[in-house]
Amino acid sequence: MASGLRERWRVKARHTIQERALDLFDERGFDAVTIEEIAAAAEVSPSSVYRYFGTKEGLLVADEFDSMSQEALDEILDLDDPVGSLLRIVLEYESTAEQTPEPEEGPRGSQTEKSPWRRVRYFFQEPSVRMAACATLDRASQRIAPMMAGRGDLTETQARVAANALVFGYFAALEQWYLDGGVRPIADYVEDGMAPLRTIWSSLPTR
Repeated sequence: MASGLRERWRVKARHTIQERALDLFDERGFDAVTIEEIAAAAEVSPSSVYRYFGTKEGLLVADEFDSMSQEALDEILDLDDPVGSLLRIVLEYESTAEQTPEPEEGPRGSQTEKSPWRRVRYFFQEPSVRMAACATLDRASQRIAPMMAGRGDLTETQARVAANALVFGYFAALEQWYLDGGVRPIADYVEDGMAPLRTIWSSLPTR
């Protein structure tokens, strides 16, 4: 019970820090904000921000997937249809965004200003954040590739290529959503953009 409470507190603290940081970034710009100012806004110590995220860039790109256990990853990733798994995760995030009130300023109907997606635009506005996002995606690919190879239907090389296509294809879909102004659901871009990748898994026997 105690460990569960600690984990819930940790998740809540991370979310609060990220939201207060985004408030500051939106108001003053990414480069103008310091870790110390973020800590003060979130009412935590700067050491807590560094412990949870390491850097300002890490603060923007960190998500639950990066710290997810292998057991949890096994549960959410359907190796018969990994694109479908990814789409379901996106739809869940979209549902969360719809329940978040829009800010007083910003284009009506645009999801670029909504949590959890409002941090996504920084992936493409700030080069250092893009690099951090790509590093996070690379770690995800390195976790997924052995799972795909373990099925026995793909060679290790094929599994590595397929895993990279999955995670970086998702990133490409996000970028197109951003370039189009964020007025349509991200799920639309993920479903459309990653449709060609479904042929990789549709040709494999189901397990």
